[in-house]
Amino acid sequence: MVVTLDGPAGVGKTTLARKVAQELRVAFLDTGAMFRATALKLGEGAWDLPGEELDRRLAGITFSLSGMGRTSTLSCCGEPVGDEVRTERVGMWASHLAARPEVRERQKAAQRAMGADTPLVAEGRDMGTVVFPSAAHKFFLDADPRVRAGRRAAQLTQMGKKADLEAIEASIRARDDQDRNRAIAPLIPAPDAVVIDTSGLTLDEVFGRIMRSIRS
Repeated sequence: MVVTLDGPAGVGKTTLARKVAQELRVAFLDTGAMFRATALKLGEGAWDLPGEELDRRLAGITFSLSGMGRTSTLSCCGEPVGDEVRTERVGMWASHLAARPEVRERQKAAQRAMGADTPLVAEGRDMGTVVFPSAAHKFFLDADPRVRAGRRAAQLTQMGKKADLEAIEASIRARDDQDRNRAIAPLIPAPDAVVIDTSGLTLDEVFGRIMRSIRS
């Protein structure tokens, strides 16, 4: 069984996907962290590399998934992916890289391989449309950019990092524009996805809607 949660940056996908995976007692796959970890490994400007060179470097980046629910651990090249990928800078690098077909094909293959090995809840931007089009349950979460910026700022503050609300909102709007309008796998709901606007909802309320839909 595969459950997909897609949506833009700062909408709460990661927290909700982890919570749903815990409830279903299956693995949680954070595909956004995969793109971020790849971006951090390759470094700034990697998205401008020639196709062959980029693909050669991508071939040396591997991913694995272990555990379930809250104990799920995504590893890149054998090392657990941590908070070092959660900066706005790395997030923008990941968004630039996601526009390259070489990156998306490598990531898609790795994600499908993990989905073939174990039931999971996968969160990202094209899980229901491209990676797992036959998933049993698909959800698309959205929220106003200002609301998402506030949530992201709170998350960074909780992590002990500096949070500039205006800068975060500007970054989110820039990523939205890039992700929704790219030629390859744009950020859109799958035709059969349940769309939830989370702007005025608590995390528990969104979680409740998702679980009711799955159980029905």
